[in-house]
Amino acid sequence: MSEQTKAEQSSQPASQSAPHFAAVNQPSDLRQLFFGAEGLRPAWAFVAYVVMFFPLLRLLSALAARVEFGSGRELWEMPLSEFAVLLAAVLPALVMGRIERRAWGSFGLPGKSALGRLFWIGAVWGFAGITLLLGALYGLRAFDFGHLAIHGVRVFKFALFWALMFLLVGLFEEFMLRGYSQHALARAMGFWPAAVALSLVFGLIHLGNAGESWPGLAAAAAIGLFFTLTLRRTGSLWFAVGFHAAWDWGETFFYSVPDSGGMFPGHLLASSFHGPKWLTGGPTGPEGSILCFLVIGALWFAFSRAYPHVKWSAEREGAGAATL
Repeated sequence: MSEQTKAEQSSQPASQSAPHFAAVNQPSDLRQLFFGAEGLRPAWAFVAYVVMFFPLLRLLSALAARVEFGSGRELWEMPLSEFAVLLAAVLPALVMGRIERRAWGSFGLPGKSALGRLFWIGAVWGFAGITLLLGALYGLRAFDFGHLAIHGVRVFKFALFWALMFLLVGLFEEFMLRGYSQHALARAMGFWPAAVALSLVFGLIHLGNAGESWPGLAAAAAIGLFFTLTLRRTGSLWFAVGFHAAWDWGETFFYSVPDSGGMFPGHLLASSFHGPKWLTGGPTGPEGSILCFLVIGALWFAFSRAYPHVKWSAEREGAGAATL
């Protein structure tokens, strides 16, 4: 072979002298459906979380129901049951965090801030909110504080019991609907669309409460949206947990009124309502009152002024918002 022929062959591009293997390296359609550039697609991550949550919920709730506290201690079944559902919400998030290689704090409850400053500020806001609502009803002569229903050391025992109970309620409901769920769906569809969807779910899950009403469900959804605002502006769920716990504690124990249709023993006062249901909330309690929406609006405005800056990380939204 002549030198000229060898030179011509060596000058040919590699693409003409070697076979193509690019097609072999392309991901399959199935893999593209479930995985993106950052790993498991956010919406599928949410589905995986939900699929793990419900079997765990049934299992842990059944185990909690088997525990016997003995006569006179039946009330302790309530916080135990709430702790079980909290575990059912947390454990799948821990699994998904390992799969997605995300820190626990990115789901809204950083351990270093547990029961810290934001939590107590939220608790002050929550107690102030329910006080404002019932104070307005008192001013309209639709609510009467009544008299003390318990006395002595029982006041402190029940105050601590309901504080523990509603701390667990706040942790569970906030994390379940505004923790991992909000984190995953916000990356899939954007922060506020996810917030609206999950707040509607928050309202609907109160359907199972005895004495609940449609105004009460709407108020629950509205306050859920407010809690999501606090997450966006503080970057944490601890404010919302504190608010949620203090609102429920003030409603159930301190002011002794129905909470989402439920009236529980061990309340401080023998209080009462007088007037039409649209004003008092009727069996639902003050969350079913038209005034509740005005209080939520006032809280939204005041919080927006007090916390004007967004601290929710933009990295949690973005490119995945238009994908499955």
